[in-house]
Amino acid sequence: MATLEGPVASAASRKRRPKGQYVPAAKRARPGGSRQLESGMCGILITCNMNERKCVAEAYSLLGEYGEQLYGPEQFIEHDDSRGSGSEEEEEEEDDAEAAVKKEVDQIRTSTEQKLRRFQSVESGANNVVFIRTLGVEPEKLVHHILKDMHATKKKKTRVILRMLPVSGSCKAFLEDMKRYTETFFEPWFKAPKKGTFQIVYKARNNNHLSREEVIKELAGVVGHLNPENKVDLSNPEFTIVVEIIKNICCLSVVKDYVLFRKYNLQEVVKGSQGDGQPGAPKAPQEGSLEGAGLAEGKTEGQEPHVETAEEEAASDHHKDGDH
Repeated sequence: MATLEGPVASAASRKRRPKGQYVPAAKRARPGGSRQLESGMCGILITCNMNERKCVAEAYSLLGEYGEQLYGPEQFIEHDDSRGSGSEEEEEEEDDAEAAVKKEVDQIRTSTEQKLRRFQSVESGANNVVFIRTLGVEPEKLVHHILKDMHATKKKKTRVILRMLPVSGSCKAFLEDMKRYTETFFEPWFKAPKKGTFQIVYKARNNNHLSREEVIKELAGVVGHLNPENKVDLSNPEFTIVVEIIKNICCLSVVKDYVLFRKYNLQEVVKGSQGDGQPGAPKAPQEGSLEGAGLAEGKTEGQEPHVETAEEEAASDHHKDGDH
């Protein structure tokens, strides 16, 4: 029986390779297409009451409505279709399995880039938490715009969304990484000559290697280093530094009107005003030194709990998400 030799045998061997060999490579080649929360992402972190699928649908509807108000209709990224087409001669040469798969991967890449959306849900890594990655959007500006309108109109627009927190920056959830990252991240709000009163609220999910007290102390120290005139105010601060830890990712934002907008809770902000304070929150000192910021906001012996503890207690009345 005749056997195939030389280049013919080599080509036949390549064609006999199972298609499954190339699947992992195709899955890896998706720039901008990651479907889970990663360091470096910006977006909006949303908590919900058990129904995550309904939460995502509500988020798309709400963000789409207000996103158009601020940024106009969504424009998809355009690409030159001729870039991956090649000449007829090249197409004729791509007759073996490897070349065909490479071409398919390129098409997937182009298709993914063309379909990058303004808002895209990704896996958050925690129960009852949805993360919407944003593109071409300022998360803090958009979320503040939504809450300002809902606070003014008292019109309820969601059923399962609880809190909506902007994430303007993210990094690895290790103390040194967080300290190094925030030295630059905090500058627009706290670097001299800018200054303001602030508090730090901290929440960790599926992470037990970080200490709340250490994180708050380190980040308060960063704020103090940027301008010693920055002062702590746990009652009604100008800025609230929101620190949300999920597994090994630290999500960060600096927001305004945290007290006025009921800790960015969409269910609470539309309720009738009973004063714009924090119902049920422990009474905190009006102002304090930077040296006391970490101690005041992490529970220590003989001190009142940090205001975030009341928030966690209120949140637990709505849902259980396996927080640590």
